[in-house]
Amino acid sequence: MVNKDQVAGVAKQVKGSVKEAAGKTGNRQTQAEGTADRIAGKVQKAYGDVKDKVRKAL
Repeated sequence: MVNKDQVAGVAKQVKGSVKEAAGKTGNRQTQAEGTADRIAGKVQKAYGDVKDKVRKAL
């Protein structure tokens, strides 16, 4: 079962990847924001994964 943190995390990763790619055309700030969004998305998805595993274990 997928929870909202997993979905939101993947969405942030996609958003960050798009921003990062757009920033590679010359805007370093956009690229940095994209990288930060992508990393935040990975962290949120990992949190959702752990939350899901704990719920399944109980």
